[in-house]
Amino acid sequence: MDIEYRLDGPADAPLLVLSNSLGTAFEMWRPQLPALSERFRVLRYNPRGHGTTPLPTAPLRLDTLGNDVIALLDHLDAPVAHFCGISMGGLTGLWLNRYHPQRIGRLVVANTAARIGSAEGWQQRAQQVRERGLAPIAAASPARWFSEAFVQRHPEQVAPLVAALAAGNPQGYAACCDALAQADLRAETAAMSRPMRVIAGEWDPVTTVADAEFLVANAPHAELQRLPASHISNIACPELFNRSVVGFLTEKE
Repeated sequence: MDIEYRLDGPADAPLLVLSNSLGTAFEMWRPQLPALSERFRVLRYNPRGHGTTPLPTAPLRLDTLGNDVIALLDHLDAPVAHFCGISMGGLTGLWLNRYHPQRIGRLVVANTAARIGSAEGWQQRAQQVRERGLAPIAAASPARWFSEAFVQRHPEQVAPLVAALAAGNPQGYAACCDALAQADLRAETAAMSRPMRVIAGEWDPVTTVADAEFLVANAPHAELQRLPASHISNIACPELFNRSVVGFLTEKE
């Protein structure tokens, strides 16, 4: 198993997979661990090109990211798991809901969309990173990730995320941009059959409330929750985020 992962929580608890956003490592879920590990066996992992998880030899695609989750479940002999992902991780969850619903219990997908951005935008970002590295992307990330008020009030939370992105793997980041440039599940949302909560940030400029509303309007078992946050809602409002995740995943069908 070449995918970097960590397990926390009781070994006999239901398994919950956490999937992080582009340019972040699984440390981004630290605000969730105390609450989630009380009820779940929490599996955090780093997607391709992040942390020590290597890039595949073939071009990276969304199905690669999704099949990595299935490979992790197989590695852990877990037939079924709950799933919570944010941004790129949320899109990975949408793919799993569409193509491997039998392996998923319930899903929370936060700050994501069936189509994130545009192919041209991701292609331009990939080229920029390959030519100039991650420093310029990292410097601009607070405005994409958080509200201005949060950035001003909580520099101690923003700075480590920016530093980690700047120190990341440019080739890995660019390869994920290539995957996002091709990823478009809008026509397949109606086939996402598992129960799903879609968390939207009120001020998210990347994946908007309208993107979340599209998912809820088209997926058969989806519901919307809006949080007072921008794009990284699990860090901006962790208590509300945790309550939403725990409440939905423990809700009886």
